[in-house]
Amino acid sequence: LYWNPALLGQLEKLSTLILDCNNYTSHVKFPYMPSVTTVCINKNKINNLPVFVEEIRRKFPNIKQYVISQIPGLEILDDTEVLQKERAQARKTYRLQQSGHSSRKRKEDSSREHAHMQKKYNTVIRQ
Repeated sequence: LYWNPALLGQLEKLSTLILDCNNYTSHVKFPYMPSVTTVCINKNKINNLPVFVEEIRRKFPNIKQYVISQIPGLEILDDTEVLQKERAQARKTYRLQQSGHSSRKRKEDSSREHAHMQKKYNTVIRQ
């Protein structure tokens, strides 16, 4: 089954795009998606990084915030000086996303522990 990445343009509020293991090449074409701030594209067939990076830069303009948040000492990106205002916004955006991920992980861990305890309890009752 082949899936067309152009269909992603219909997801107007999408912020994180995970496209791992899809056999995409350097010449994959994405729709313009300004809401996307994080793109994961591991284990694909990207062999021409400059071509691919240019596509990402043009189609996901807010990816810049993520890069700025991950490299605190970055002074210039895309031939433009990184402003303190941009740096502060990037820190704020990704601090919120990270805290959301960690609280979700705590909930998942708690649910797993609860399921494990329930299974253990059911096993004891049946014996």
